[in-house]
Amino acid sequence: MLFASLVDDPSSHPDQFPTDEAQDADRQRLFRIIERLVKWENSTNEAVLQEARAEILRSCDGNPPPVLDPFCGGGSIPLEAQRLGLEAHASDLNPVAVLITKALIEIPPKFAGRPPINPVSRDNPLKTWRGAQGLADDVRYYGRWMREEAERRIGHLYPKVRLPAELGGGEATVIAWIWARTLRSPSPAWRGPMPLVRSFALFTKPGREVWVEPVVDRAERRIRFEIRRGKGWPEATVSRNGARCLATGTAVPLSYVRAEGKAGRMGAQLMTIVAEGARGRIYLAPDPEHERIAREVVAPEGVADTELPYDPRAITAPNYGMTRHRDLFTARQLLALTTFSDLISEAAGRAQSDGASHAYAAAIATYLACAASRGTDYWSTPATWIPSLDALRNMFVRQALPMTWDFAEGNPLSLSVGSWHGAVGWVADVVTELPAGTGGSVSQQDAATFSGRGAMLVSTDPPYYDNDSAPDRGRRDLVVDGKPKAAPPTPPR
Repeated sequence: MLFASLVDDPSSHPDQFPTDEAQDADRQRLFRIIERLVKWENSTNEAVLQEARAEILRSCDGNPPPVLDPFCGGGSIPLEAQRLGLEAHASDLNPVAVLITKALIEIPPKFAGRPPINPVSRDNPLKTWRGAQGLADDVRYYGRWMREEAERRIGHLYPKVRLPAELGGGEATVIAWIWARTLRSPSPAWRGPMPLVRSFALFTKPGREVWVEPVVDRAERRIRFEIRRGKGWPEATVSRNGARCLATGTAVPLSYVRAEGKAGRMGAQLMTIVAEGARGRIYLAPDPEHERIAREVVAPEGVADTELPYDPRAITAPNYGMTRHRDLFTARQLLALTTFSDLISEAAGRAQSDGASHAYAAAIATYLACAASRGTDYWSTPATWIPSLDALRNMFVRQALPMTWDFAEGNPLSLSVGSWHGAVGWVADVVTELPAGTGGSVSQQDAATFSGRGAMLVSTDPPYYDNDSAPDRGRRDLVVDGKPKAAPPTPPR
């Protein structure tokens, strides 16, 4: 889009292309550039990008205008502007959008070409640091230090699991603990816990299926879980229409489930432990010691106790009593998130001790905060296990906060998907590939009052649906001649 906005159509230059045939021939040449430019694998292909930059400079007499996106969101447009060698500016009302876009287009150019300051890499004379590679290396280094320090502080809360003899014995690092939410059954024939499970399948690859079998232990008045292989896992015990008591088969209306949740009587029971194996995932039955450790963790004080917004279409957890943000996390997850958040400022202090300026240490801290935010997406109870992928799935698979029944509590200290190691690696990889060439600036302000910076190319994807600074905008003026006017229908999602 930016390329097409800045490059002239050949018909604009009849002196160079006097005939329709000549114009069409050059137009087709430009189309071929666009075809190469839009391929994902060419996102960092300097040869392709340089070809596009040359065309832009030719059409703009060597002086292309800066690009402005006044509704920058995640920063895609200003980032692509920088890939094309253009000066980029952006704004948004949302402070999170501003932070993300600053991390993409404003911070990297300030430190482009600089070597890292961490003691492992800074004295490497054989390494050439292009773009923001040095900054990315420091993010990885101080991220590793944070993981080591977190393991020292809270590692005892994430124990390894003992493997049975048939699996080689020894110990393995846990990837995730899979829990099932529970209620007390309304049936007088069963007073034990009633697990609410959407799927008992753990791995669904044909020929290698793994699943959980619930076993009703009437003597102990509990339901235990055992690992099975092959096809044949049971049906879910909860759906949008209601639930089912495993012990008695009693149908349980959804209204009862919601009422019990709102009354604070919803619990959780460990269903499976997933561990790292030498040749793939290892699924194990629950370990009582692991369940005890998780239950005895006390959530830290000072955790933000803010109320979830009311949006019954997209945020359904409050329907079951989970009305506050902290309700979306286990106590162990809240402690891990608090620990890593506290370590960010400590990592920035270590960077300054290693020679970083205040601004550079703040840049490192910004990317480590992005990694912690990514951790929040995985270390929460809306995160689930994906049987088809044999992996942990994050909370925000879409723009919603759904109610989840069996949830996966990932291990932040493992090396698998959803860990701190993975979050830092992901962020550092992005920083490595950022253009970090031309400058950029991002500000938090209203687009209607944006302060001009001279002639600019404005390219934007405006806010849509409910993503507006005033949620009731469009309803404030629904009065005509003193009479209420019908509200417009809610746009489809």
